[in-house]
Amino acid sequence: MKALPKSQILRFTEKAIHLARRAVSRYSSKFSKHRYTLPQHVVLLCFKVRKNTTYRGLLDELIEMPRIRRALGLAELPTPSTLCKAFNRLDMAVWRVILTLSTALLPTSGVVGVDASGFDRSHASKHYTKRAELTIQQLKVTLLVDAKVNAIIDLHVTTTRKHDSQIAPSLIKRNPEDIDILLGDKGYDDQKIRRLVREYEGRPLIKHREFTPIHKAWNTRLDADLYGQRSQSETVNSTLKRKYGAFVRSRRWWKQFRELTIACIVHNLDRSL
Repeated sequence: MKALPKSQILRFTEKAIHLARRAVSRYSSKFSKHRYTLPQHVVLLCFKVRKNTTYRGLLDELIEMPRIRRALGLAELPTPSTLCKAFNRLDMAVWRVILTLSTALLPTSGVVGVDASGFDRSHASKHYTKRAELTIQQLKVTLLVDAKVNAIIDLHVTTTRKHDSQIAPSLIKRNPEDIDILLGDKGYDDQKIRRLVREYEGRPLIKHREFTPIHKAWNTRLDADLYGQRSQSETVNSTLKRKYGAFVRSRRWWKQFRELTIACIVHNLDRSL
């Protein structure tokens, strides 16, 4: 019988396990029971976000996926609580490393757009939000996106109402080698941002707020074709919400940050297939 071709989800699994093995050690500690490896946990958590499902729903589907289990080397499936504990154990720094590795799978161009969007947190119960004194109903997520291949290079997540111009510098400083041209709307109109990009030998292409005729003239002189690629950042924000949900499932803010980072990793892996 002719062998079946590799499905998209199988190719996704193979790429994800390869990145996970490069980013994390095999086991969390020498006292581990050695039943499951950290790379296996990483891929299963990526699956959960990719399918926008629960731990139980994910494991129920995996029962009917022998090729996926074989690719992961899973003789048996973990319990939902095991995956939940793995999610708590894996630090944000680990997910950032995997995000960087996933970006390297794509032929980025150096033309990078920055844009922010909101993810809903209203799934939490009113009792919980009142007890935890949560007054902001959305997370502000700022993405640094390559305009050619729509790869997410980096992200910044906050529960505060920071202005766009306060967030962009940290993204630029973390990724200077990926930015040849920075595209931004009027929310990033700040001379400090322009100077910072130039310090790293990049070119800022950011629209000015039009307070005077000279500002209008500067905006008119912008390269319209190049600046038009900034819309890819908005496209990626929309894609994340459409594919992986417009809200976060985790209740604690530090878990929400990790969940959104995993969504960015999954997006890059899907783009590389």
